[in-house]
Amino acid sequence: MRTTFLRPVLLVTLLGLTACAPGEATPEAGPGPAANGINITAQQNRLRAQKVAEIADLVPADIRARGTFVVGTTGNGTPPLSFRADDDRTIIGVEPDLAQLVADVLGLKLDLQATSWENLFLSVENGQYAAGFSNVTVTEERKDKYDFATYRQDTLAFETRADKGLTVREPKDVAGLTVGVGAGTNQEQILLRWDEQNRAAGLKPVKFQYYQVTSDYYLALKSGRIDVYVGPNPSAVYHAAVDGQSRIVGTISGGGQIPADIAAMTKKGNGLVTALQKAIQHEIGNGQYAEVLKRWNLSNEAVTASEVNPKGLPRK
Repeated sequence: MRTTFLRPVLLVTLLGLTACAPGEATPEAGPGPAANGINITAQQNRLRAQKVAEIADLVPADIRARGTFVVGTTGNGTPPLSFRADDDRTIIGVEPDLAQLVADVLGLKLDLQATSWENLFLSVENGQYAAGFSNVTVTEERKDKYDFATYRQDTLAFETRADKGLTVREPKDVAGLTVGVGAGTNQEQILLRWDEQNRAAGLKPVKFQYYQVTSDYYLALKSGRIDVYVGPNPSAVYHAAVDGQSRIVGTISGGGQIPADIAAMTKKGNGLVTALQKAIQHEIGNGQYAEVLKRWNLSNEAVTASEVNPKGLPRK
């Protein structure tokens, strides 16, 4: 559920595992060796889909002629979205898995390109990448330059130490807490509104602690310097599963009171978005989409239908 704030970070301190050689993926294969139930090896054995001719025919002629589906993703990003496997080379995560399914349905070979968050948008806009699969939130401003086909709900999570008896469902639940958050993020803006609402109701103010580096806020959480950290749900779920000493105690939409969507992004008007949407919808219908989200513990972000250019988060 990110807009511009998910900085590329690899949680190397959490993942002290040895590398495995990559292997061929097959339609029947499932996850390989795992760390605390999550496979981070190069041997991903991704789910594969069959080509659907009527959907593949919707792909623009120039892309069909090339035969490859060039997808940009922030491969050094935060697990489990798109990150490096334990060989420090192979790009893995829920985003590559979903991109692979879409490529298969379109009858194209996936060409996954790791890039920076900023370059992702530039490269989709100039046509270097056919699409971006990188936890991109749909916004009205972005719709000026890009078309979107949705595939996940944009969700924020409240993560605490496992021994804390907290539950966060509404603004009053954070009153008086020391809360860690990234500066300039959607979640900061939501929390500032919550804090203002609490103060107006005579409740204790939130004590904000700002962090930009993943290891810093997890250390603060573990040591008790903060009561709760608020960040993207996928990374929080991943950390809680791998670390085993924290838990998720609440979630909200990445837009606060406004529903927000994560989507595949392509250059506006290039004719690809309908094929993307139909490919995603096909995978939702046959159950493979749900299998991928379950594999990365993100079933709570599933959508029942893919939409083209839904209402996005409002302009700033």
